[in-house]
Amino acid sequence: MHPLERIINEAKRDMQRIVLPESTDSRMLEAARRATDEKIACVSLLGTPADIEKTAQTCGVSLAGVNVVDIAAHPQKENWAKTFAERRKSKGLTKEQAAEILADPLFYGAMMVREGEMDGMVAGAVNSTSNVLRASLQIIGSQPGIKTVSSCFLMIVPDCPYGANGTLMYGDAGVVPDPNEEQLADIAISTAESMQVLVGVEPIVAMLSFSTYGSAQHPRIDKVKNALKIAKEKRPDLIIDGELQGDAALIESIGKRKCPGSPVAGKANTLIFPDLDAGNIAYKLTERLAKAEAYGPLLQGLALPVNDLSRGCSANDIYNTIAITSVQAQAAKKRKA
Repeated sequence: MHPLERIINEAKRDMQRIVLPESTDSRMLEAARRATDEKIACVSLLGTPADIEKTAQTCGVSLAGVNVVDIAAHPQKENWAKTFAERRKSKGLTKEQAAEILADPLFYGAMMVREGEMDGMVAGAVNSTSNVLRASLQIIGSQPGIKTVSSCFLMIVPDCPYGANGTLMYGDAGVVPDPNEEQLADIAISTAESMQVLVGVEPIVAMLSFSTYGSAQHPRIDKVKNALKIAKEKRPDLIIDGELQGDAALIESIGKRKCPGSPVAGKANTLIFPDLDAGNIAYKLTERLAKAEAYGPLLQGLALPVNDLSRGCSANDIYNTIAITSVQAQAAKKRKA
């Protein structure tokens, strides 16, 4: 089964409430329509109903059966402004300022997720990644035990023997430019969880470097080694190893030669890059040279699921991301249970 098909089936099995705050973008309306029709999520469009309806009429999308939430008339608007001001009082935020910020659907959508009215949010078709992250961090915050919000890419490579039948998770390839060793450990743990949740296979995690088991010496290699140690201390149950070069991580014969006895070498399905340069370049090269499908950047490390989109995304991309966010929301509920 194609990994995305699995994700969509999981989303349908236990429908989650997903809010779309960029509701005057035609792509969002098309995705909401399809997600509602195909029952992958209970989608809510957030904003001003008249504006949303105008966009729907312009692009010819019916909103029948799609929930529309009016920020101005929302019953929790005043209470949530107080809550947000209290949460940010150390930054000097007043209730009036909080209310002004929450007038932005991006922030209000994040508040709906935080307060349990929605299970996840998808945005970024209009807003920049930095705006999506700012709203998510200020209102939702990071997952307990994880200080670093990062991203991963679900990579599906055709006719590929590596990873989980050609499926791999790359982290981080979209958020943290130059992670320190603690951040890199968090990225490894979060990306492993993403592999487990979204693909449904046990993560086998390779901490990548230009060295394998001490074949070179450099402070950048030391960072990877130290990150591995921290990750193992935090999650002793993880199958994780490093430092490994890419070929040693993926190809069994090379792994056996370069690092015999490694539990990961030649078997890795979750690749952790030492910095954003390496991760971003690798995912784009894999996508183009191997004709791979790349889904992401998927945000990870937040207490509750929010996902960012490319501003060049299609309605189909949004639909897929709604399904992914729904499955992440299912996992978040299991963590809290």
